[in-house]
Amino acid sequence: MPITRVLVANRGEIARRVFATCRRLGLGTVAVYTEPDAAAPHVTEADARVRLPKTNDYLNAEAVIAAARAAGADAVHPGYGFLSENADFAAAVQEAGLTWVGPPVDAVRAMGSKIESKKLMAAAGVPVLDELDPDTVTQAQLPVLVKASAGGGGRGMRVVRELSALPAEVEAARREAQSAFGDPTVFCERYLPPDTTSRYRSWPTCTAPCGLSANGNAPFSAATRRSSKRRRHRWWSASRACAPSCSTRPGWPPPRSAMPAPAPWSSLPMMTASSTSWK
Repeated sequence: MPITRVLVANRGEIARRVFATCRRLGLGTVAVYTEPDAAAPHVTEADARVRLPKTNDYLNAEAVIAAARAAGADAVHPGYGFLSENADFAAAVQEAGLTWVGPPVDAVRAMGSKIESKKLMAAAGVPVLDELDPDTVTQAQLPVLVKASAGGGGRGMRVVRELSALPAEVEAARREAQSAFGDPTVFCERYLPPDTTSRYRSWPTCTAPCGLSANGNAPFSAATRRSSKRRRHRWWSASRACAPSCSTRPGWPPPRSAMPAPAPWSSLPMMTASSTSWK
C-alpha cells in the first residue's frame, strides 16, 4: 500500500527533519504533542497535529497509534529515542494496519535490548564485557557502570565506585530508564573510563543488493570513525577516521565478525554498528 501521510512519533528537531523529508517526497505529515509542546515548531510545521492526553504519552504506544488513526495517517516513523527501539510498538503499528517506517520487528527486538544484543554478539564470537547482576556485584569488581538495557543517549546510566552506593544508583537508573524508555531493566558491567585506555569506534555498514560487494550480499563497511571525547556517558567527538590497526586492538573485532549473517539485523540495507576498545 502506498504511503500518503506519515505520523512521526517524536518531537523537536527529530520530527522536523523527518517532516522535511516527507515534504520533499510529497507526503503529508502528522505531529503528536503534549500540552507543554503545543507551540513547538514541529507541531506548527506539520500538516496535521494530534494532542496526546498526558505529558509522558510520547511513550504511550496506544495513544500514538490512536493519534495516527484519528489523523488519517497510513505510516508511523518513530524517529529515535522514545518508542523507536520498542519492538512491541513496531509490531502494534503493523497490527493496526499501518506501515512501520523502520527496521523489521525482529531486528528492533534484538537491538532494542542491550542484554539480548550482547548475548547475540558473544555467540558470534565478538568480545563483550561481562554482564554483572546488580545484586551480586562485589568490591573487587568496582567501579561498575549501571546501564539501562533499553534506549541510549547516556540515559539510565550511573557510575558506581563504592559498593554502599550501588543500591541507590541502581534504583535511580531504573527510574530514569522507565521514564525515558518505558523499560526499567538495568544491568551492570565493568566501567571503562573516558581516558587513553578506551576508545569508541563506529562504522556505517551496508548490505549490498544484487551482489555489489566482493562477497556477494555479505555486510561490508566503507569507513570507521573514532571518538575520543565523552560527556554524560555519550561519545560526542567523532573527530577522525580510525587507522587500520584499530581492527586488531583488544575489544575491537573486524567489522565483518560483528555482523554475523544469522543475526536478525543482517537483512538491513544500512546500519551503523559501534564498539568500545580498551587496553
